[in-house]
Amino acid sequence: MRALFVDANPSLAAVTERLMRPGDPEVAIHRNPDITAAELPKLLAGYQIAIDDHTQFPTDIVKQCPDLKHIVFLGTGARSYMNPEELEALGVTVHIIKGYGDTAVAEMAFALMWDAARKTAHMDGAIRAGNWPRVVGTQLTGKTVGLIGVGGIGAEMARLCTGIGMKVLAWNRSPKAMPGVEFVELDRLLAESDVISLHLLLNDETRGFLSRERLAKMKPGAILVNTARGAIIDELAMASALEAGHLGHAALDVFIEEPLPAGHPLTRLENATLTSHAAFRTPEASDNLIGAALDHCRRILAEGR
Repeated sequence: MRALFVDANPSLAAVTERLMRPGDPEVAIHRNPDITAAELPKLLAGYQIAIDDHTQFPTDIVKQCPDLKHIVFLGTGARSYMNPEELEALGVTVHIIKGYGDTAVAEMAFALMWDAARKTAHMDGAIRAGNWPRVVGTQLTGKTVGLIGVGGIGAEMARLCTGIGMKVLAWNRSPKAMPGVEFVELDRLLAESDVISLHLLLNDETRGFLSRERLAKMKPGAILVNTARGAIIDELAMASALEAGHLGHAALDVFIEEPLPAGHPLTRLENATLTSHAAFRTPEASDNLIGAALDHCRRILAEGR
């Protein structure tokens, strides 16, 4: 079994080299994070395993990769880049990695919430432009945060928010219980939360989950934080709610199209904080991520399939 990391950036390439052990499956590293799907058939000739950070694997392209049997996707959001069921029908198994960056992503959501409350990025930009804005912020202690989705990341966000004295409401698609967290119906969470933070996986059930109708049910002036996937929100409806002032601020690390296209409506809004899908990018999370990817390769080799 031979594996190829198809789109390694310099930092992930270095982590991969550092974590490989004697006796591991051969893992070649293609040091180009900007390859296109059209390059994959030639690139993957002779390789049974592809390690994928963010490259699209369309079904029609995978059909042109006869040696490929496994795709190890670096994260949980493989559906944004490929159709796992269609690939399974072709004999290609898609593996995902959970839990590697729960703390890192929750800390980013927490930081974005604070920025939205205190307008730090806005003030920084204004001061660099020669201005001196006198911004009135929001005190978060004592406010209510609503968590939509309480897996590993949502649980970490609950811990952080509880620690600063916020009331934590939560809604989850399956029943859960956590100390210090009140699980409620979705409509109540939308209506009562001063901050809403999204922590859902993207799938057919959650695509467009925060629709125009649900955005309208949010508490006027509330903060919306998204470190999950852009397609969970109706992005244009969110931009309209921000323009109208119904939403007080959106702090977003993910978007439907990435990189965010020039001139996108969100880029023109002062009450939006935008970051570049970087929530999981810490050295600790990278080590967890690549370590888990290599474990997948080791398991596949051991199973001989």
